[in-house]
Amino acid sequence: MAATASLTQLSPIFLASKSHKQASINTKVGTFHQNRNGFSLRRQILKGLAIFPLTSTTLLEQPLPSQAREVEVGSYLPTSPSDPSFVLFKASPKDTPALRAGNVQPYQFVLPPTWKQARIANILSGNYCQPKCAEPWVEVKFEDEKQGKIQVVASPLIRLTNRPNATIEEIGSPEKLIASLGPFVTGNSYDPDELLETSVEKVGDQTYYKYVLETPFALTGTHNLAKVTAKGSTVVLFVASANDKQWPASQKVLKAMLDSFQV
Repeated sequence: MAATASLTQLSPIFLASKSHKQASINTKVGTFHQNRNGFSLRRQILKGLAIFPLTSTTLLEQPLPSQAREVEVGSYLPTSPSDPSFVLFKASPKDTPALRAGNVQPYQFVLPPTWKQARIANILSGNYCQPKCAEPWVEVKFEDEKQGKIQVVASPLIRLTNRPNATIEEIGSPEKLIASLGPFVTGNSYDPDELLETSVEKVGDQTYYKYVLETPFALTGTHNLAKVTAKGSTVVLFVASANDKQWPASQKVLKAMLDSFQV
């Protein structure tokens, strides 16, 4: 009886030990399957890489956005035929969504070779609303830390007039146009008292309105130059901006850029 009792008392320990061993075996089996699956997955990945190798050429085909933004335009744009101290930017369908959609006619302007092209947020680029945008959008933007920045803003003609393919004169006077587009010059608000000078320029059949503004509260800068025209279904606005520190040395450069703008 004593032997039986001892055996009975030891049985739970024996069973627990047996369960522990079985669990250990199950764990090892599970680990084996997991490792085998992992090995199989790795083998498939390696097989895929063998078919489509990631060569250094593949990795370098597309430059990093940060690198592309840091390139001076003089390294890839041609010298301006009219002034060798500038380079010439001619917008083409590859440059913006609106040009690809045919909503904006190609435009051009000169800029110093040391300037760099800046990124435009998708919400401002018009990329999300082409081919029919209800509000103005930013086409391109260039900047230089010492001299200022420029941008091209496009607006649907329907926002300013119901007349299809209207000329800038048919839309209204220079004062009327800047009252509508002023916030897109300053980046926030427009006060008629900020307008210092207006002028009208004719280049062939195309008419341009030009503006000089002093904008102390503008997000774009305390000094703004603007030039606007209408062509097709779009009004196109060129804006050159500088702060008080940049303006004394850069105003001649910015005016030359403004004068060169054509659609």
